[in-house]
Amino acid sequence: MRYELIVIGSGPAGRRAAIQAAKLGKSTLVIENRYRVGGVSVHTGTIPSKTLRETVLNLTGWRERGFYGRAYRVKKDIEGKDLNARLQMTLDHEIDVLEHQFTRNGVRTMEGTARFRGPHEIEVTGPKGEVQLVEGEKILIAVGTMPFRPTSIPFNGTNILDSDDLITEPAIPRSLTVIGAGVIGIEYATIFSALDVPVTLIEPRDTFLDFVDREIIDDFVHQLRDRGMAIRLGAKLDRVEIDAKGWAVSILEDGRRIRSEMLLYAAGRIGATAALQLDRCGLEADSRGRLKVDPASLQTSVPHIYAAGDVIGFPSLASTSMEQGRIAACHAFGAPMPPAPAYFPYGIYAVPEISTVGLTEQEVRDRRIPYECGIARFRETSRGHIMGTQSGMMKMIFALESRKLLGVHIIGESATELIHIGQAVLNLGGTIDYFVENTFNYPTLAEAYKIAALDAWNRMPRCDDHMQSALELALPELQRIAVEGPRAA
Repeated sequence: MRYELIVIGSGPAGRRAAIQAAKLGKSTLVIENRYRVGGVSVHTGTIPSKTLRETVLNLTGWRERGFYGRAYRVKKDIEGKDLNARLQMTLDHEIDVLEHQFTRNGVRTMEGTARFRGPHEIEVTGPKGEVQLVEGEKILIAVGTMPFRPTSIPFNGTNILDSDDLITEPAIPRSLTVIGAGVIGIEYATIFSALDVPVTLIEPRDTFLDFVDREIIDDFVHQLRDRGMAIRLGAKLDRVEIDAKGWAVSILEDGRRIRSEMLLYAAGRIGATAALQLDRCGLEADSRGRLKVDPASLQTSVPHIYAAGDVIGFPSLASTSMEQGRIAACHAFGAPMPPAPAYFPYGIYAVPEISTVGLTEQEVRDRRIPYECGIARFRETSRGHIMGTQSGMMKMIFALESRKLLGVHIIGESATELIHIGQAVLNLGGTIDYFVENTFNYPTLAEAYKIAALDAWNRMPRCDDHMQSALELALPELQRIAVEGPRAA
């Protein structure tokens, strides 16, 4: 069976590439090793973790505690089955939508494990052991990643888990240790903390989430410690043991021992490329199973083979993976592609949410751009009062000379929704004047944009100062025109 495009993996990158190719009139096959499409994003990653977060916030009454106190609960005794019920409903809906999209666009799907037989040939082993050989003019590798599982950690699928185990059978422990303060570790640590589970977060580095503005992280850490989470930075894990009662004991290199009923190991992920037999098509993955591509086209070193999504590494976001898949399909078949935007947003679905777009304050300083910052607290907005919000902030950074927006950084309720206003203005080259002069719906959290902009504007040079500077710069030219006459102009 021959196809113009074969996509290995049906996650965000794979699905977008397949549908884009189909819309270009190309015969397309998607190979998925699970019995249902969706990839890591739908089955164990983005959708399940965000569904779990929303379920916890609803059942605990988290959003209402500003009014009714920390003891407020919607459901008193929350169990693992409460978390799993909503999870299954959401996943079934997502998969149904995706299957419908494939059918509507004429994308064929095949269940099985794919491995290369040659540069264009792929062998697919089905669930019953049957083998089929397919051939692709172009091939996209979008297999995603899997949790990194070092042999030194005694994973048992019961109380010493990776992130896949955790979402497969949700349970609520009496205490939890999370190893790794990356995005996944932070999200799960804060979700269980919202359930009032005592959580200890262990990270070997002295900092975490380094791509986020430090002022936002400082506020985030304060909130986490204020609600009782133990954060151990600069703490390297030596080993994990199981004590006589079956609890996990994390032993640090400095001798400290942290005991908890459950342990989540979330220190890194690796590309799911081991089974592909890449050597048969001329490719080689790095030590973490990732593939190197040209960032503009998503081509690998083998021109007809592309790779997109988490398997190529940072930023490993579902949103960017979708765009990578679309770009790969367009490039493969010579379709015109608009230039990629200069900035795209990051969203961290912790409790509280964090979202950021553009330059951080440190990046602005490193580039030696004269700048000013503006801060807005959500409690300063009327909507914040209505919601009972006690925390949350927005930080905006503007260039002094051009007055252009350089970055927006948000922590708090709806941060991942609010960020898109800043994203639009940033990519369109907008200035502080947009936020000062335009009207925002009232009452909304989006008013924080105007508050933060005015906060920065109050400390920026006034218009008359700008005019004076402009006149000083133009004075030599004006003097030359006056001497040489009108023709010099």
